[in-house]
Amino acid sequence: MITTLYADQHGEIFDAPGCRAVGRLGQDYLPLKQEDMIPLPEGAELMFLPGRSALQMKGGMTQKLRGRLAVAAMLPVGYTRTRLPAYECQPNAPQLPLYGYTAAALINDEIYVAAVKTADNAKWHPYKYNTPDLKKRVNQVKRDLPGNRLVEHLANCSLTWHCCTAQNLFYRRWEAGIPVSPACNANCLGCISLQPAECCPAPQSRIIFAPTPDEIAAIGIYHLTDAPDPIISFGQGCEGEPSLAADNIAGGIKKIRAKTARGQININTNAGFTQGIKQIVDAGLNSMRVSIISAIPATYQAYYQTKYSLDDVKQSIAYAKQHGVYVSLNMLLFPGLNDRAEEQAAWLEFLGETSVDMIQLRNLNFDPDAFLAAMPTGGKAGGVRNFLKAIEDKFPAIKLGSFTEKNL
Repeated sequence: MITTLYADQHGEIFDAPGCRAVGRLGQDYLPLKQEDMIPLPEGAELMFLPGRSALQMKGGMTQKLRGRLAVAAMLPVGYTRTRLPAYECQPNAPQLPLYGYTAAALINDEIYVAAVKTADNAKWHPYKYNTPDLKKRVNQVKRDLPGNRLVEHLANCSLTWHCCTAQNLFYRRWEAGIPVSPACNANCLGCISLQPAECCPAPQSRIIFAPTPDEIAAIGIYHLTDAPDPIISFGQGCEGEPSLAADNIAGGIKKIRAKTARGQININTNAGFTQGIKQIVDAGLNSMRVSIISAIPATYQAYYQTKYSLDDVKQSIAYAKQHGVYVSLNMLLFPGLNDRAEEQAAWLEFLGETSVDMIQLRNLNFDPDAFLAAMPTGGKAGGVRNFLKAIEDKFPAIKLGSFTEKNL
């Protein structure tokens, strides 16, 4: 028996013996199967879903468990969900905060989740962050780089918002983020730094100034010169679209490379502003990760709500590839969307056309019902596992994972 989990009104989580657990694939409710599940990964968390009743599958139909709230898991990076949690919304249920809600259940007295492991997250494990000495490390970097507004901003990101990429600057290791742009050319449904007042709150605040090339270069040189496996990345969760700050990024890259050839310079971008991408590539960019949710223009626009087009994104990727940049897709995954038959066909065509090097898989953080209401309707979903296998079978050279890689 794969048993339903539920929470009481105080948020305490229980199992419901005899109740068959249910998951969702888009709008479809399906009994969870053991082959869909893995043990709850270390670093994952369980939470209850306010205003949403837990369900069981009985006689081929879903049945509400009265007075019992639905439960979902939040996965650590490196795990890709394959089923959404199943629930029935109560009247006036609030919109859920921006998390990647994953189906969870009990199997043989152990909690399981509907997911697959897609990368080794050793560098990103929670115990390596938010350590007792973090504040001391922040103060040391402030002394090393006095008066740099970016350091102050990243210190707040580290200590208030607990951003791992920001913290890596102060831990002097791996991938460190350098936010650069207060402006954006998209209005993403799931933006984590700017949300309309009527929606759920953004989980962090956006940068309010445009760093100068000197401020960018100071951090870049500081990090790339001494950190192990060093990467600096433009395009963080606390900013808009970095390519809109192309002048400052390109100026910063040139100053960095005049001092050190060590390490990797990366940009996380929607790639819609092709002229800015070209400028940054020409300055010496090493890798580019492109945020994308669909290869179908209408679905893409429904999520990103932009003035640029998917063709502009393709042009940016083509220019980067022509100039030796390692290009990844930051594929936002939602079970029941990406794996629709028409979406899969469009993805395979897109991948064949762009010849990207890697797909980094990300669980889309959004209320499932609010998301589906904003998206175009579509055909039947084949499941995330089948979708990923179709990509692997047709494009074995494309690496599937979750993280920007070093020394590409």
